[in-house]
This record gives sequence, C-alpha cells and structure tokens, in this order.
Amino acid sequence: MNAAGTSRCRFARVSRIVSFSASHRLHSKALSNEENLKLFGKCNNPNGHGHNYKVVVTVHGEIDPVTGMVMNLTNLKEYMEEAIMKPLDHKNLDLDVPYFADVVSTTENVAVYIWESLQKFIPVGILHKVKVYETDNNIVVYKGE
Repeated sequence: MNAAGTSRCRFARVSRIVSFSASHRLHSKALSNEENLKLFGKCNNPNGHGHNYKVVVTVHGEIDPVTGMVMNLTNLKEYMEEAIMKPLDHKNLDLDVPYFADVVSTTENVAVYIWESLQKFIPVGILHKVKVYETDNNIVVYKGE
C-alpha cells in the first residue's frame, strides 16, 4: 500500500529456459524435390539434420500481492515439460510429431507449435512469448500473432 492506503498493481514478465535436441528435414510437400533443394539447400538432406534447440518461454501478468508471483515457476516447469520436452526432445520432428506431418518443420513453425502446445496448460492471457534458438545465430520469437 502507498501512503494514501491504496494498493498499486505491479506487473512483471517471467521467463524460463529449456533445451532439447531434435532432428528434422526442411522439405515442403507443395514443392518439387528440385525446388526444395534450391530453397532449403543442405537443410533438405533426405536423412535430415539435428539441432540443440533452446527455448525461452515468457509469461506476463500482475504480481500477486499474496504470493509475490506472476505464476508459480514449478507449474511453468511442468507445463514446459509436457508441451516441449516430452513431445520434442530426442525426436525426429517430421516423423515423430504429428503436427509436422503436413507443416514444414522450420524454426518459425516449431515456435508456433510450442506456443499452441503451451496454451493448453498456461492460464489464458499469461503467455507472452516463445523464443526459439535453433542456433546461436538463428532465433525466432513468436507471440501468438
């Protein structure tokens, strides 16, 4: 409470990071083999290739005056385990994750997949952004737009 006796809402963003390893092949069924090779280059290798992805999930909201938290990080850890680690870690994205059967497994689409998966667990309106590092140089940020 301030000097006048009224409380003030405070907002914060909280992030948690996980890392997972997965393989994939950049290949669009809408393109010919030649077009895929031209567009995706070595990432179109028929045997695929792998990455050690890093994912930063950020939630935002009002800091609860009783708990002092936007969200319990133990819960966020569990949600990330269910939405990211279990379905993606040590998987071939194209073969093991049904979502990518008809969606090219670009990092952009991986970020969308993670966002949509997290939405099933995280309370509505709290998820702020998903940031996926495919490499140190290739990063995608998705905010549900």
